Amino acid sequence: MDRLLSMEVFARVVESGSLSAAGRDLTLSPAAVGNHIRSLEGWLGARLLHRTTRRMALTEAGEIFLQRVRRILDETEEAKLAAMELQGTPRGILRITAPITFGMQKLGPVIADYLVANPQMQIDLTLSDRTVDLLQEGYDMAIRIGNLVDSTLIARRLADMPLILCASPAYIARHGEPKTPEDLAHHQCLVYTLRLPIGRWTFVSQSGERKAVDVAGRMRASNGELLRVAATKGLGLTLAPWYVVDDDIRADRLVPLLKDYHTEGPALFAVHPSRRQVSLKVRSFIDYLALHIPLLLQKKAQVS
Repeated sequence: MDRLLSMEVFARVVESGSLSAAGRDLTLSPAAVGNHIRSLEGWLGARLLHRTTRRMALTEAGEIFLQRVRRILDETEEAKLAAMELQGTPRGILRITAPITFGMQKLGPVIADYLVANPQMQIDLTLSDRTVDLLQEGYDMAIRIGNLVDSTLIARRLADMPLILCASPAYIARHGEPKTPEDLAHHQCLVYTLRLPIGRWTFVSQSGERKAVDVAGRMRASNGELLRVAATKGLGLTLAPWYVVDDDIRADRLVPLLKDYHTEGPALFAVHPSRRQVSLKVRSFIDYLALHIPLLLQKKAQVS
C-alpha cells in the first residue's frame, strides 16, 4: 500500500475527526480509509487511534507519529512545489476562505478573471465571517478585514477599507440628522459585532481631532449585509465599508452623514500559513489580488 498516501489519510482523519469525513475529502470509501490506518498500524506495530462508535482519539504513539507525518507531508509538498516552480505555471486547487459580504459583492469577478487567466487552476471558496484556523481546517489562504490576531500567519496588505456613516431618508425625516459624533448617543445605531471594540465608533475631524463615541441600538449583527438591509428599512444608522452601501447611496436608499468627519476603516489582507516556501498557486493569486483589488476600490471610492 502507498505509505505516503496512508500518512495523508491518517493526517486527514485526525483533522476531520472521522473516517467518513476523511474519505469524503480524499474521495475514498470509509473502508479504504480504515485499510490505510490499519496498514500504518501494522507497519509501525502500534495502535494510532482509539476508536469507538461515538468518538475517536489519538493514542500516545499516534500523537508522536502525527507530528512526524505532518512534517513529512509538508516537506513532500514543498519538494513537489519546487519542481512545479520550474515550469512556472500555477496549477492545482486553491482553498480560500473570505468574509461573506465582501466575497459575495467583490470577489466573484476577480476570481473569474483569475481562472480565465490561469486555466490550470481551480478555486474552492468558502465564505464565512468567523476566523478560520487555516492549518487545522486545511485552507491555503484567507482574505480578512480588520485586526489580525494570529501572529503565525504571513499577511499582505491589499487595500484600506474606508467606512461611511449613513441612514435612510425615512430615518432622517423621523429623527433628524446628526451634526457631530456626540449626537450619535441620541440615535439608533446598528452595531457590527465583529469590529472591535464593539459599539465604539471613532471619527476624525478635518483638523485631525479624534472623537470616539459609544453607540447602541435595537439591532446588532456579525454580518454587514444584514445591517445594510436594516438601515435601508429605516431602523438606524450604519457605519459600513463603502462597498457594502455604495449601491444604496447611488440609488438614494441611504444618505451619507457626518461628511465633515472621516473614519479610519479596517484594512483588507491576504493571509496564509507561515511556511518556508509559499506555493506558486498561493503567490500568484495574492499577486493578482494585490494588482486588481486596489484599482477596483479606488475606482468605486472616487464615484462615491
